[in-house]
Amino acid sequence: MLTVDDVLEQVGEFGWFQKQAFLILCLFSAAFAPIYVGIVFLAFTPDHRCRSPGVAELSRRCGWSLAEELNYTVPGPGPEGQCLRYEVDWNQSALGCLDPLAGLAANGSPLPLGPCDQGWVYDTPGSSIVTEFNLVCDDSWKVDLFQSCVNLGFFLGSLGVGYIADRFGRKVCLFTSTLISAVVGVLTAVAPDYTSLLLFRLLQGLVSKGNWTAGYTLITEFVGLGYRRTVAILFQLAFTVGLVLLSGLAYVLPHWRWLQLAVSLPVFLLVFCYWFVPESPRWLLSQKRNTQAIKIMDHIAQKNGKLPPADLKMLSLEEDVAEKLSPSFVDLFRTPNLRKYTFILMYLWFTSSVVYQGLIMHVGATGGNLYLDFLYSALVEFPASFIILVTIDRFGRRYPLAMSNLAAGLACFIMVFIPHEHKLQEAETFSALLTAELLGQRRHSVKYIEQLPRWC
Repeated sequence: MLTVDDVLEQVGEFGWFQKQAFLILCLFSAAFAPIYVGIVFLAFTPDHRCRSPGVAELSRRCGWSLAEELNYTVPGPGPEGQCLRYEVDWNQSALGCLDPLAGLAANGSPLPLGPCDQGWVYDTPGSSIVTEFNLVCDDSWKVDLFQSCVNLGFFLGSLGVGYIADRFGRKVCLFTSTLISAVVGVLTAVAPDYTSLLLFRLLQGLVSKGNWTAGYTLITEFVGLGYRRTVAILFQLAFTVGLVLLSGLAYVLPHWRWLQLAVSLPVFLLVFCYWFVPESPRWLLSQKRNTQAIKIMDHIAQKNGKLPPADLKMLSLEEDVAEKLSPSFVDLFRTPNLRKYTFILMYLWFTSSVVYQGLIMHVGATGGNLYLDFLYSALVEFPASFIILVTIDRFGRRYPLAMSNLAAGLACFIMVFIPHEHKLQEAETFSALLTAELLGQRRHSVKYIEQLPRWC
């Protein structure tokens, strides 16, 4: 019986059709980047202090610089100066311009401090959900909840996306989730309050991970066996391109609502790619829709400038796959070896994803330039991907994967002992190295999925 791989060997494993489909699907991968790590710019926390009525007017009258204003009116650096204020009436005329608080403290005792009941002043030319909804001090945990919602969406969406893609097709899953993600992205940009923001963020997480996974599955099923590893890595590299573009876009649009619109509106254009990306012929065969699968394979041959095989009408799934037309999640745990591989891969993805995202969210926290730090962390992924491409076939999967884990763990351990206030450059260097190692870890994990049956 003629299989899809047999036909691709004759009509082109990575011809014009596959290249066109690959470039289109890479756009979906790049569009996923702002959803995954957009919190860096959407929810950045700038330097801030309590808003005290009268301070701004006193500062103008006295001609203070910003440093002098902070020195005279803010209790101190760190959380104390950000979340507490002097309980002083700054509008009283008795206050002088030189150390105005000197005469208010009785017997040298410290002035009483109170909460920031008048709001905060943020030292930033732009805005974020932190500055708009005052997610600082006692409400700072709400920033983590904002990201937790999208992560919860990723988790729940991942549980259902496999079923949807197998039941209704990769193409339907891809473009339906793309349209929903675009709509929810725009709704996020116009969210009137924090609660609705969380709801939209959760919904976007539910569909966006399925979007990325469906695109990944489609491109690996379009190409021949000899190109699957390469396109899988390059498809993920398109995500890195999205990171680079995001840093530049965030620099140009420092206001979070405009940035959210800028990364959401172009996604609507991806929906029009529906007419340029066919359904996976492998999935069609698994659903016994052989006529449609044959038409698509004939179309691939024409686009690649090749003649289809004379016996194309004999196209079918591989025998072992044909016997398993209705895979389920339970199949991943059916045998001892499958259980072992499944748990190992789950653990690898969990650790690399958590630490990678934690590292991305840490960008800028060392006091450097937020946009440049993010850009550097993204750029380091390009050489990391190149290293994977040239080593994965030469050394196999296990050794590079083990070395990536070891190096990433060592970098994490060393970073603990680097004081950020004294060694910012060293900290950023290790952050970049850790990013590279985690990227290698994640992409080797993807390649290790070859241990699972193809219908899984």
